[in-house]
Amino acid sequence: MGDAEAIDLALLVFRCGIGAVMLAHGINHIWGGGKIEGTAGWFGSMGMRPPLVQAWLASLTEIVGGALLVLGLLTPFGGAAVVGTMTVAFVINHRGNGFFIFRPGEGWEYVMTLGLTGMVLGAVGPGSWSLDDALDIRADLIGWTGLAISVGAGVGGAALLLAACWRPPAASDG
Repeated sequence: MGDAEAIDLALLVFRCGIGAVMLAHGINHIWGGGKIEGTAGWFGSMGMRPPLVQAWLASLTEIVGGALLVLGLLTPFGGAAVVGTMTVAFVINHRGNGFFIFRPGEGWEYVMTLGLTGMVLGAVGPGSWSLDDALDIRADLIGWTGLAISVGAGVGGAALLLAACWRPPAASDG
């Protein structure tokens, strides 16, 4: 195996791993624990309006984005899904809890790490072992184009969503 194949293998494993994490989160939000209704209640408690729509939007974004990464299809858009959902998670839930995930309320190291992986996969691309390559679109979607899509659509979409739908709960006096 040459260097190019080793890089393709590493990218395949990396994007499938990140894609699987996103798929698992989206599936869990719909069918795990409290199901989509529980996810909606949780989102509503953090100020996302309307909560059921937000729960479905986040869950489907994680599922579709995860699937795109696993397949290596339209990879910067899969990266944007990761960047966007992690940006929203950072803003509405994790940013005030410190860096470490093991802190009370869960810190932001995990969402930061996942968000960065979405950005990197958008810029670097899925490697040759991907549908992007099989469809001969990989070269058009890597580099600055992929970076702009993954960060622009991810952060931009998150900013629009937050501006339109997030109404933070009032801080308690307790």
